[in-house]
Amino acid sequence: MASLKRMIAESDIIALPGVFDGISARAAVRAGFEAIYMTGYGVSASALGFPDAGMATYSEMVAVVKLIATAGGVPFIADGDTGYGGLLNMDRTVRGYSAAGASGIQIEDQEFPKKCGHTEFRRVIPAEDAIRKVKVAVAARDSDEFLIVARTDARYAHGLDDALRRAEGFLEAGADVLFVESPESLEELRKVAETFRGATLLANMVEGGRTPYLSTHELASMGFKIGLYPATGFLSAAAALVDAYAHLRNTGISTGGPKQLPFPEMNKMMGFGRVWDFEKKWA
Repeated sequence: MASLKRMIAESDIIALPGVFDGISARAAVRAGFEAIYMTGYGVSASALGFPDAGMATYSEMVAVVKLIATAGGVPFIADGDTGYGGLLNMDRTVRGYSAAGASGIQIEDQEFPKKCGHTEFRRVIPAEDAIRKVKVAVAARDSDEFLIVARTDARYAHGLDDALRRAEGFLEAGADVLFVESPESLEELRKVAETFRGATLLANMVEGGRTPYLSTHELASMGFKIGLYPATGFLSAAAALVDAYAHLRNTGISTGGPKQLPFPEMNKMMGFGRVWDFEKKWA
């Protein structure tokens, strides 16, 4: 598998679409993405039917990491929330995500239970505790090819200056990628980029979220190296499902409603060709 670390280093900016199950992973790869992102919001919503409010467990999340690795077959960063506990839990989470096939993990400094970074009532742990978690994560990985993405939610809780101080601590602790969550203006995005000029910076673009929504070209011009689009897939999928089911319920038939992927195309995307080749050879 290609090195995500090298891909980021050799690109002006890389766009990571959010995936949350086997279909979304395969669809992103089919669209041409060479790297993807496992979104915690999407996994919590699709696999559990719960909001992204700290209810997903390590065991539930690492199982989806393995699924994404198998279905996608490309490098990906996986949402690791707060590490699902204390320092020992962080150590276990990093090792488990790596063994399951992720190319990197995103960890954050929220109090447990954490919440989606573009929703209300987020609180952060003390900065020294958050920095120690990053140090543990860096020490737990078995290769520097496995990326540690350190996120702070302090902008919401304490303001941008505190978030920048925390991110500086994360960088000194060995984090590969800095992620200052939910800057609330273009000026704040620029300040993040200017403060960490030369570092690998991630910007989180959520449709309808707290941060101005920009293209990868606009982010690259500021100095960001990763444009994360975590919600695009599940927002689109949810809209399509709502419309398709409403059409079926109202008309008694699914055809003539929202656009569907043709069944043969779905079979192709899901890999039925290999199944049929196997049957021809062995059945």
